[in-house]
Amino acid sequence: QVQLVESGGDLVQPGGSLRLSCRASRSIFSISVMGWYRQAPGKQREWVATITAGGGTNYADSVKGRFTISRDNAMNTVYLQMNNLKPEDTAVYYCSANLGNLRHWGQGTQVTVSS
Repeated sequence: QVQLVESGGDLVQPGGSLRLSCRASRSIFSISVMGWYRQAPGKQREWVATITAGGGTNYADSVKGRFTISRDNAMNTVYLQMNNLKPEDTAVYYCSANLGNLRHWGQGTQVTVSS
């Protein structure tokens, strides 16, 4: 079991930047995959980015080149650096952790991109 707590969401203007954090309740050293997903109003939750225990990363095409996922095993934290934000990035962002056959979720943090 693991509890995940996201933070860092905010209101930001188009072109701005934010860094989201996901703090885990236990060591993430052995967690094979951690990731970020998002859900906009009226839409299904969609995958944004993942990072493996070995540091391998993957990104959705919509965020590639603008977002960067990273992990700090010493701090039990995964980050999502978001640059050049667009209005269509507005959503609740959720952190995930794959443990065995289960995917654990945080409670989400709101990101709003608007002028």
